[in-house]
Amino acid sequence: MENTGIWLLIVILIILTHVGLWKLFEKANRKGWEALIPIYNMVVMLRITGRPLWWIILLVIPVINLIVWLGLAVDFAKSYGKTSFLSHIAAVVLPFVVFPLWGFDKNVVYLGPSATDEFRKKYPYRKSAAREWGDAIIFAVVAATLIRSFLLEAYTIPTGSMEKSLLIGDFLFVSKVNYGARVPMTPVAFPFAHHSMPITGTKAYWEGLKVGYHRLPALEEIERNDVVVFNYPMEADSPFYRPVDKRENYIKRCIGIGGDTVRIINAQVYVNGKKGINPEFAQKYHIVVSDGTDFNPQRLVDMNIEAQRQSDVEYLFNMTEEQASEIKGWANVRDVKPYIQPTSVVETEVFPKDPRFMWNFDNLGPIIIPKKGWTVKLDSTTIPLYRRAIEVYEGNKIDLSSDNAISINGQPATSYTFKMNYYWMMGDNRDNSLDSRFWGFVPEDHIVGKALFVWMSWNERGSFLSKIRWDRLFMGIK
Repeated sequence: MENTGIWLLIVILIILTHVGLWKLFEKANRKGWEALIPIYNMVVMLRITGRPLWWIILLVIPVINLIVWLGLAVDFAKSYGKTSFLSHIAAVVLPFVVFPLWGFDKNVVYLGPSATDEFRKKYPYRKSAAREWGDAIIFAVVAATLIRSFLLEAYTIPTGSMEKSLLIGDFLFVSKVNYGARVPMTPVAFPFAHHSMPITGTKAYWEGLKVGYHRLPALEEIERNDVVVFNYPMEADSPFYRPVDKRENYIKRCIGIGGDTVRIINAQVYVNGKKGINPEFAQKYHIVVSDGTDFNPQRLVDMNIEAQRQSDVEYLFNMTEEQASEIKGWANVRDVKPYIQPTSVVETEVFPKDPRFMWNFDNLGPIIIPKKGWTVKLDSTTIPLYRRAIEVYEGNKIDLSSDNAISINGQPATSYTFKMNYYWMMGDNRDNSLDSRFWGFVPEDHIVGKALFVWMSWNERGSFLSKIRWDRLFMGIK
C-alpha cells in the first residue's frame, strides 16, 4: 500500500507538470499537445529557449541529462520573464507546482528565446554578486551530487580488512557506472553527508519519501574477485534501522556470485568445487617459530607485518604468502606455517550462528549463494541459512510452528524463489575482516559500485613527504 501511494503521487506530479507545460507551450504559439510527447516535448523546449537542437542528444544520456535539464529549466523560466533566484530553483525542483501556476496566470507571457543574444539585449538583466555566488554554489552542489550518485565517488579506506591489497589511508575512486548506478532510494538528504550530519550526528536524510530499488543499465556484471563497495547489510537491524542506501559503506572482494557454492577448507576458499583465486596480497596469520632470538621490530614495521608474541620462541605474524616465504629463509627462523583453526573448533559468531552448523572462520560451508529466480527447499537445514535473506532483504514474514512447519506471509511454504541476486564478500586480510563469514549474503540492492584505482595514499606513520605513498598513486585495484 505504501508503494502504491508513492506511485500515485508520482503520477499526479507528472500530470501537473505536463498540464503546466501544455499552457506554457500555447503561450509560445506552440501546440499544447506537444507537451505530452516524450523527447519531442524537450525538442520544443529547446526551440522555445533558443538552445541548439543537438542538446537533445545530451538530454537522453543518463546522468548528463539531469545536469543539462538544470540549464534548460532555468532558460525556460527566463523565457517567460522569471528571473528571480527562487523562480529558477522552483523550475528545477518544483515544475509540477510552478509550471501550472505560470501557465494559468494571464500576467505571465512568453518573451522570446532567452538563450539568444537578441533576448539578452532586449531584456538586460544583471545579477548581483550574491546571486552570482549563489547560482555557482548551487550548480556546483547539484552537479557534484549527481556525479557522486550516478558516476564516480571518492572513498577512503579506514580499516585494515583489505590489507595489503588496500591500505589504511588509501583514497579510492569507485565507479557507479560499471554495475549500473543505483537510483537513490532515500532521495531527500543533506548534500555530501551519508547517513549522519557532521558535528551533530543526527540523521542526514528524510525517510518520508522512499523510492524502490532501481538501477540504470550496467556496463558489466559483478564477477568473482572484483573489489566491491556495498552497504553493510546488518544495519537493517537495531540500533540503526537505516534505509538500504544509508547503511555504512564497506569494501570487500567478491568471492562468490549468485548460484555459486562456496566452501572454506583449512582457510582455502573453494567455489563450485574448485580452488578460488587467492588475492596476490591476501594476508593470513602464520605461526613463526624462532631459535630464541628476537626479531628486529623496525624490520617488521618496514614490512608492515603485525606481530604478536605467543611464547619465548613462538610468534603470530599476519602477512602474505610472499612475506611468509621470505621470513622462512631468515637465519633465526625454525618454522613458518599458517595458523588455521581445526574443524573441531566451533565459532558461535560464524554465519548462520546456529549450533547445528559446526563451522569456524577457516572451515565453513558448503553454502549455495541465492540467485534471482532460484528456488530453495525450505526445511530445518536451509531455513537458518536463508531466513534473513527471505525476511529482512526481501520483505517477507516467516513463522515457524512448534512442529517445524514453515509459513511465509501466513501461507504454508515448503520452498521459496528468490527475487534478487546475492554475493559472498570477504576481506583480503582474512583473519581481521568483518565479512560474509559473520553475516552471510550481500543482496544486490546493497551494491554501491566497483573500486577502480587509488588516486592518493596517506601514511599516518610517515613524516613530511614520506607520508605520501608515492608508489600507490593512481594504482589500479585488482
